[in-house]
Amino acid sequence: MNDHPARIGFDQARDIVRAVAAERVTGQESVAIQRASGRMLAEKIVAPIALPPFDNSRMDGFAFAHASLRPHEATPLRLVGEQFAGPLLPLRVGAGECVRITTGAPLPAGTDTVAIREQASEREGTVSVPAGIAAGADVRRAGEDVAAGTAMLAPGQPLTPARTGLLAALGIASVAVARRPTVAVFTTGDELVEPGMPLSPGQIYNGNRDLLMALLRAEGLEPTAWPTLPDDPARMTTLLGDAASAFDVVITCGGVSAGDKDHLPALLRVHGRIRFWRVRIKPGMPVLLGEWDRAVFLCLPGNPVSALATFLTLGRELLDGMQGRREPRSAWKARLAAPWRKTHERLEFLRGHLASDATGQLLAVPEAADASHQLRAAADSNALLVLAEGARDYAAGDLVEVLPY
Repeated sequence: MNDHPARIGFDQARDIVRAVAAERVTGQESVAIQRASGRMLAEKIVAPIALPPFDNSRMDGFAFAHASLRPHEATPLRLVGEQFAGPLLPLRVGAGECVRITTGAPLPAGTDTVAIREQASEREGTVSVPAGIAAGADVRRAGEDVAAGTAMLAPGQPLTPARTGLLAALGIASVAVARRPTVAVFTTGDELVEPGMPLSPGQIYNGNRDLLMALLRAEGLEPTAWPTLPDDPARMTTLLGDAASAFDVVITCGGVSAGDKDHLPALLRVHGRIRFWRVRIKPGMPVLLGEWDRAVFLCLPGNPVSALATFLTLGRELLDGMQGRREPRSAWKARLAAPWRKTHERLEFLRGHLASDATGQLLAVPEAADASHQLRAAADSNALLVLAEGARDYAAGDLVEVLPY
């Protein structure tokens, strides 16, 4: 099919990516909580218990009834037992009595306040508690963190380590998550040689495959690296057709521009569908989104920085959407640390470095080496600085959007 938009703006391209992803949500599966971190939640979580589940001591010390204390002077309390973290013992603490208690231990019956060990003094079975301790001091009340029945998490939220720990603390042993999409990775070109092999004149090492594999693994995926595609349409058709029938997503790198050896657009027209081709961005203008058999195809340009930028801005959007992500990624803004002249009309993803000044102001330092083949500059950077469409001069201190990586 040839009725696809071309040379579209970035926002339109992103909208198309989101629409395609929504059509191809991967479904869900249940995983043990020990393997849930990094996955996308696919169910609503309601707290089955309270956190903490019982009143307990915040510190090591002595537990007693606050009503036993004298208002203006130290109070001697008879030590009648001890309660350590663990099962609640059958203790009953009466007026004028106390028990030794450790951090996290449940409060015995008859107690409601704790004096920390450093405040009290113990001698021959009597504990002297100073005046001025407030009722309920150093006690963690049942449910003060989470009340039972509280809605905790929603479908589409990523399970961070803290969220995974919360689920485990609630006693949840398994959870429904989005199935991770299967991803095949291809690089293209007769000039590519695998790292470790000798180079002949005109050849380059295949760095893009490992770049993409690392980016995908950083997203928690387990991509499959395929052999390099030769510049031969028939052999490309065989390899890509096999991947298209077996994977959810096929990501290619190179072969997507308008040269004599750029066969991917024509193959997608014949065997599948192109959703868009060419976006008004720099770097990465030739990026293509299409479909072939069961797979979504994201065809990235061959220049390494173009591949990096288009994956971070469109590839992650596709993979997030296929897993039903509803929680947006963090949006950052920073002030330019130096002026920058933008001489073209396309939206630009400029490499840069995020830093902060002595006042805590977040600064974006542009990288002067901005050509799309200059991977060293990307390796030395940690963010893309988003410069809007239109040529203009940016002054130091201007606010720009940044995408950390």
